[in-house]
Amino acid sequence: MYRAVTRDIEVTVEPNFLPERSSVEKQQYFWSYTIVITNSGRETVQLRTRHWIITDATGRRQEIRGEGVVGEQPVLGPGERFEYTSGVPLPTASGFMTGRYQMVSEGGEKFEIDVPTFSLDSPEAKRVLN
Repeated sequence: MYRAVTRDIEVTVEPNFLPERSSVEKQQYFWSYTIVITNSGRETVQLRTRHWIITDATGRRQEIRGEGVVGEQPVLGPGERFEYTSGVPLPTASGFMTGRYQMVSEGGEKFEIDVPTFSLDSPEAKRVLN
């Protein structure tokens, strides 16, 4: 599990390789990832946008920006949490993702929170120790 905290908002990520949706022969690898966003602060906030940077094992970067997550722009009061699962394909057996969410407070202040960088590893990925 990966974890980041920004302004009392915790984001945890748990990636999961899906062999049944992957094919070594076709160089298609697929992961799901479950994200939990927990508001430990004192004010209500809303997730407005997402910005992902996805990097495969060859260093190829892909940036994705969009409204909300999984079609929602959740509002989180103090102590509330939002959980969702999404997925990502890669042409390589490993890679990583990182990102940010734009939030807005009850008072209208916009700010960004970090999504922790997380590793996408399949059983086919060659391990390299530095």
